[in-house]
Amino acid sequence: MPFNEDILARAKRNSFFREVVSTGPHAQVVVMSIPPAGEIGEEVHPDVDQVLVFVEGEGVAVLEGQRSPVSPGRLVHVPAGTRHNFVNEGSVDLKLYTVYTAPKHAPGTIHRTKADADADEKHA
Repeated sequence: MPFNEDILARAKRNSFFREVVSTGPHAQVVVMSIPPAGEIGEEVHPDVDQVLVFVEGEGVAVLEGQRSPVSPGRLVHVPAGTRHNFVNEGSVDLKLYTVYTAPKHAPGTIHRTKADADADEKHA
């Protein structure tokens, strides 16, 4: 189903750890909100590229062990096979939208917290 929405506004108003907002056959759009001192969690997607765009907050990207800052307007491309994590080092939620190619999560997935996301990953 086509998707046309103000993604910056959608990402800024999102309060869930993860919400899938659009899924197509080759890509998926997800909004995320990482609380202060929280993180996405270190992971590797063997067959999935990921592009993340940060819209609020301050944090750090950890790509193959190398740390670099992320803040509003920063885009990070994580090629398939890259070990990565994103950590909120600020005092407000770190908000972003991300595009996976190919889709990573079931259409319509909502994880209210990282604990919900971790539990879902264990059952997958």
